[in-house]
Amino acid sequence: MQTIKYPQKPDWAQLLQRPTFDNSALTETVQTVLNDIKTRGDEAVKEYELKFDKVSLLALQVPENEIREAEKQVSEELKAAILLAKRNIEKFHAAQRHELPKIETMLGVICWQKAVAIEKVGLYIPGGTAPLFSTVLMLAIPAQIAGCGEIVLCSPPSKETGKIHPAVLYAASVAGVTKIYKIGGIQAIGAMAYGTESVSKVYKIFGPGNQYVTAAKQLVSLRDAAIDMPAGPSEVEVLADDTANSAFVAADLLSQAEHGIDSQSVLITTSEELAEKVMIEVEKQVELLPRVDLARKALENSKIIIVRNIDEAIALTNEYAPEHLIISTESYRAVAEKITNAGSIFLGHLTPESAGDYASGTNHTLPTNGYAKAYSGVNLDSFMKKITFQELTKEGLQNIGGAIEIMAENEQLMAHKNAVSLRKCGLFS
Repeated sequence: MQTIKYPQKPDWAQLLQRPTFDNSALTETVQTVLNDIKTRGDEAVKEYELKFDKVSLLALQVPENEIREAEKQVSEELKAAILLAKRNIEKFHAAQRHELPKIETMLGVICWQKAVAIEKVGLYIPGGTAPLFSTVLMLAIPAQIAGCGEIVLCSPPSKETGKIHPAVLYAASVAGVTKIYKIGGIQAIGAMAYGTESVSKVYKIFGPGNQYVTAAKQLVSLRDAAIDMPAGPSEVEVLADDTANSAFVAADLLSQAEHGIDSQSVLITTSEELAEKVMIEVEKQVELLPRVDLARKALENSKIIIVRNIDEAIALTNEYAPEHLIISTESYRAVAEKITNAGSIFLGHLTPESAGDYASGTNHTLPTNGYAKAYSGVNLDSFMKKITFQELTKEGLQNIGGAIEIMAENEQLMAHKNAVSLRKCGLFS
């Protein structure tokens, strides 16, 4: 990890850059695959499954017997952990339901809003280097609470077994997924965005993925399906002072580094001594990780930044807008009050980012790459749309009709004015 001491504010933008990779060449590939799936449906999907995932499939949908078989393959210990996480995620997301009352903005003018579930949603769960069954819970549970009628899940099958990982299937089963398909990568996004003979077209697509999946989501979002948010590689920032435990901080930094070579871990601290201890701990702990090679490459993109005081640490954090932010300081609640840009915040020395990733109840599908300045993480509202209603009584039309007529006339939209004027004539003539 690179260490930077006391950077000047003009240097912050350069300092806080995420790792960048040239994706221009893959866009054409992604668009070609998407066009083919849109034209040829299942046939194209199966061909790309063979090409990219190295699996020859007769059918795309996972049959019931495979789901039942998967449940037997998941240990009772893991099942219990999944069910504990499920309960906490349900509790937190169910509490996000709220109904706005009807508002009479002026006499006779009544307005209200109704939350309606998105009817069909698609969830993408990567297979890659780790089976992300926790992401199944994070996406399917709020979709079910919201009342989405159809919850479609796509995940790549193993090239050895031709099946989706048992823990992913078990999580999908307990979380209320409607249909599960053995489809990965670009072809999964295309199948859900356009619909095929086997896969229903969905209205919104959720879930993480590699650069090909991310590009596919961005392309289909232009006109075929909504997506959860712009996405980039995973990242964590630890904001720490001299009260932080260096071993804990190192473990938190490595918990993101092991995601992949394009992940980024950042420590912003007011303590040079802590920075030195964390570097020693990172070197000690990284060698013990099964994914040491991935983590080491990610650490090349990672930084330790030493600042002059806690106010500068807060300002630098808000500029970085991390996906995950761990505040490991003495007065962590006071610091947290001043944070305006972050996906999810973890407070105090005893709260690892792993808690939110798995079982605390908050959602781990979060804005990356600085998008926390403008986007929220996935929540119950992500699976709903808000419809507004208004109703005018005779008094209401009389009270606001004149203002509407004047505004419409001044925008030279006379049909808008006439829609009011004719009603007024009918009521008051």
